[in-house]
Amino acid sequence: MAPATTPAAAQPSLRERKKIKTRQAIRHAAYRLFGQQGYDATTVEQIAAAAEVSPSTFFRYFPTKEDVVLTDEYEPLMEAALLERPADEPVLESLRHATVGLLRQMFAEGGRDREEILQRLRLSREVPAIRARMSENLSDSCQTMAAVLAKRRGRDPKDLEIRVMVGAVVGAWQEALMHWVENDSQEDLPDLLGRTLAILADGLGGSGA
Repeated sequence: MAPATTPAAAQPSLRERKKIKTRQAIRHAAYRLFGQQGYDATTVEQIAAAAEVSPSTFFRYFPTKEDVVLTDEYEPLMEAALLERPADEPVLESLRHATVGLLRQMFAEGGRDREEILQRLRLSREVPAIRARMSENLSDSCQTMAAVLAKRRGRDPKDLEIRVMVGAVVGAWQEALMHWVENDSQEDLPDLLGRTLAILADGLGGSGA
């Protein structure tokens, strides 16, 4: 992904930027503590203190400790980027432009995003509580993505074709991310996710819905 720019419609408001800044402060503090003392030994109270917020503020942003690892502030940006794509564009092509472009922009802004993505993936593999919570989060993400794609194309979010396509993409990306971690994150992740969509399109006969 020259580095892609986020569409103007996707730019957050001042209030939203402040919320993102707080979420990032909590997440950065959590990852620092996870690295120093391990996930299980780190408490919500410790994370909140390190981020200079109250525990109640932590829970306003993250319902559980697992959600610090499994959620991020980029999902609304991806939704907006998808809505910017042409309505008649194949689903896989829209996903490639929106997601791969956004990821390349994240990486271009500094190394922290890349390292935190790697840390998130390792924790997702190693911590049973995170793996258990991950299936619920993936289901929510699939529903959100299906709704966005359906809206863009004027179709019902429960349309079977849309749901199958989204499920296939999310599953393929999960495998690509695990491949990235298992190979010591040597490959360019945006390129890898783009290549994953190409493999998926070939497997679907190149239709891409």
